[in-house]
Amino acid sequence: MSTLAFIGAGNMAEAIARGLLRSALYAPGDLRACDPSPERQRLFAEDLHVATSADCVAAAKDAHILLLAVKPYVMGEALEALKAASRPDALFISIAAGISTRFIETALGDQRRVIRVMPNTPMLVGKGMSALSKGAHATDADLIVAEKIFDAGGRTVRLPESALDAVTALSGSGPAYIFLLTEALAQAGVEAGLPASEAAHLARQTVVGAAALLEESKDSPAELRRKVTTPNGTTQAAVESLQQAGFQSLMTAAVAAAAKRSRELGK
Repeated sequence: MSTLAFIGAGNMAEAIARGLLRSALYAPGDLRACDPSPERQRLFAEDLHVATSADCVAAAKDAHILLLAVKPYVMGEALEALKAASRPDALFISIAAGISTRFIETALGDQRRVIRVMPNTPMLVGKGMSALSKGAHATDADLIVAEKIFDAGGRTVRLPESALDAVTALSGSGPAYIFLLTEALAQAGVEAGLPASEAAHLARQTVVGAAALLEESKDSPAELRRKVTTPNGTTQAAVESLQQAGFQSLMTAAVAAAAKRSRELGK
């Protein structure tokens, strides 16, 4: 069994690790992690039973797969440390927003194999969405290995790397948009006269139920919306209000802003 080292043990690394362990694709003994935060070290060690320390050089030693989960602004420093510490045949998988495979290959040298992935946090509950692209020296077999890792926490799609900034803005950041919508829906319920606790419960379950319907139905989102929108009814009044307020334009602008920031992080 190959050994996988998490270089960085933040929330996204945790989501991936939980998916691997839940699916039994990896056992705790096949994983290791490093992170400067004592809190994150404790979580991986105590909750996931994964050997964890602050020493990323030690974690990388002899690992077959290095999953790069550090912040984009420290990626260069991390790669400098990993260049000599990692196995020559190690596969590097990066989930850092905006950081290109070319940047990683150049920093590591020696035609290192790199896969770039943009996952999202619903991997924590097995409902993640990840887009994968391979670098110049990675093989189709490497891509399959990466797909198995991310399929353990949801679904995957292969896309050219040029599309990953848009993926970051849509599905990578997308859960935050849904959470913001849920917050706003609950607050609107309060302003309509509901107690805060009941409004929060109603909003949360409405989003959960709608998501389940989206997953299980063969209908498009537009068709599902049509089915719940009675002509001249309450839902039509609400939808028209959202459209008149520029709901689509706001969402387009939000995704564009996130994509722009992803491109900036790569510079």
